[in-house]
Amino acid sequence: MVVRFGRLGDTVLLQPLLHHLHRRYGLPCTLLARGTWPVPLYAGHADVARVIQLRDGHRPLALSPERWRAIVSLRRLRDAPVYVCEPEPRALLKIRRMLALAGIRRENCVFLSEMETREGEHWVDRLLRFGARTPDAFRDSRDHAGTEVVSAAPVLQVDDADRADCAAWLHASGLAGAPLVLLQPANKGTVRWNGVRGAEDDRWWPVDRWAQLARAIRTALPASRVLLCGAPHEAAWLHDIRKAAAEAGIEVVADALPLRRLMALLEIAHSMISVDTGPAHVAAALGCPLVVLFGSASPEQWRPRSATGSDVHEVGGPARGGRVDALDVDDVLAAWRTLHARSVPVYRQAGSVRVPAEAVPRI
Repeated sequence: MVVRFGRLGDTVLLQPLLHHLHRRYGLPCTLLARGTWPVPLYAGHADVARVIQLRDGHRPLALSPERWRAIVSLRRLRDAPVYVCEPEPRALLKIRRMLALAGIRRENCVFLSEMETREGEHWVDRLLRFGARTPDAFRDSRDHAGTEVVSAAPVLQVDDADRADCAAWLHASGLAGAPLVLLQPANKGTVRWNGVRGAEDDRWWPVDRWAQLARAIRTALPASRVLLCGAPHEAAWLHDIRKAAAEAGIEVVADALPLRRLMALLEIAHSMISVDTGPAHVAAALGCPLVVLFGSASPEQWRPRSATGSDVHEVGGPARGGRVDALDVDDVLAAWRTLHARSVPVYRQAGSVRVPAEAVPRI
């Protein structure tokens, strides 16, 4: 069992560890995670047998029937090795209490928080190093690890039903056949209940710069459609960007992209430009050519990784002042122009067979 109460990007970065543990112990993992994304993210994935998902993980245990149901489920895993990947102290206290109430012994568990850190180590590399550890209760058991080298980049899976759904949506939306450039302007904290955080957020880029970038992409690639992506509650802010761009071919799709459809879309999109946030990691895992705008987070530790070799270019980071709003549109556009991007979507009609995308020259 693997436990992580992180956000979307954190959950994506677990995949190499999940694959490693699947090979090592000979069975796919059970994932205990918090949020609405773990179930769709790993639906049908070969390395995940089951997701125990907590939607209300912030509520006190006494007021959370969902957490009590999860504890009952955990009791069936009392004889499994448990890898707790949670670094955040408050979440870790909740996890320890749930494991204890489920009757899972301490010697069945290893904790990432108890492993030494290495300066500048990428999160995936840290997790794989953690996966080499063995809980005390299993030290004498047979190790099933094979000789295959585990990829240090996440691999996500899209199925034919996802592709058919995406194809139908593209045709219904009039987007089929055009190169699709996705923009992800917001991270989880950009838009809150009381409005846009703005300059309080080191990953915030002003509306006028996103609008200028969208227009520049349309000028560089006139056949393209620029899709402004995000969560439904971010749609109003995305519409502000579209209004500021004041140009045809720029669409807000925040209300039309549940995670599985977004994954299918990223499998065929021309390219994506994103702030440092979860969908960027999903894009890289699905081979979508990508530019990431970094704020104070270190690209060395948090750069999205592609197992397919697709381009992942970062702009910004601590060396550039640690704020995305310090970046110029020309900086981002120049990085986008160097991508080996896909030419056109490969889902030509609903239910069509997937045609492999080919790389095209730099833009």
